[in-house]
Amino acid sequence: MESMTATARIGRWEGPDAVPVPLRESASKLAHHLDAAKRLAGGIRDGRQPATAAASLNAMSGALGRLDAAHLEYRRRIDEAPAQSREAALDLDGEVDTVKSESHTWG
Repeated sequence: MESMTATARIGRWEGPDAVPVPLRESASKLAHHLDAAKRLAGGIRDGRQPATAAASLNAMSGALGRLDAAHLEYRRRIDEAPAQSREAALDLDGEVDTVKSESHTWG
């Protein structure tokens, strides 16, 4: 979520100061982090987990899907209408906040 938050922060960046290097570096890792999370989520569903673990994995997988969809929508919006990058970043940030607020239920 850190890389997605960094991406959203950069999308909202205003003013004459350059985006800090650590923020850019974190955002640059977003695609790699999403791919790794999807591979992990796909590899751990072998049906041998206890019901509570399966429920937790399903909730995490659902959250990952929502974050992935939110990132794709963000990219689509800034590609189609760069002037709306701030609004797109706010929407992306909102989905990240929603997922974070639900994460305590994952067990």
